[in-house]
Amino acid sequence: MKKISTFAATALISATTLFGTAHAAPMPAQPHPWDHRVKCETKDPDDRKIVARYGNSEFGWKHFSGPHNIKKCSTLYAALHGEVDRKSEQGRKLEYDAVEFETGVPRPRQVKITVVVWQARKSLDGKYDAGRGSTIGVITAYCHNQQGNKCPAWAKL
Repeated sequence: MKKISTFAATALISATTLFGTAHAAPMPAQPHPWDHRVKCETKDPDDRKIVARYGNSEFGWKHFSGPHNIKKCSTLYAALHGEVDRKSEQGRKLEYDAVEFETGVPRPRQVKITVVVWQARKSLDGKYDAGRGSTIGVITAYCHNQQGNKCPAWAKL
């Protein structure tokens, strides 16, 4: 038994001397993969094609559906079928507002929803590209005056 353990120790020392020790190289920082597939699509009153892409944790459907409790495309359509409420200087960032009402109750509640759209092919930092002839679309959507800007369950159209 002593010969086997001596032999194993000798083999291990020889292997590390000949080949060196393995060091893991640090992985370079990768951006979150961006799913550019379209989840929802509509047109606003100015005939702009507005899409909501699946996206990732930074923006798109995956960004706002969970944290802001928006589960249906129709919730977005309520705002997107109205006029643009705010527009950036370059006209690429558009914000649409709408008011959602609770239905089927004697005293309906209401909540204001905002949908933010990036109406350009690429993000400002160039990290995301929707492709030729396409726009990034809906960045985020949320409800105002709610804890964590999370829409109430009744606000799902």
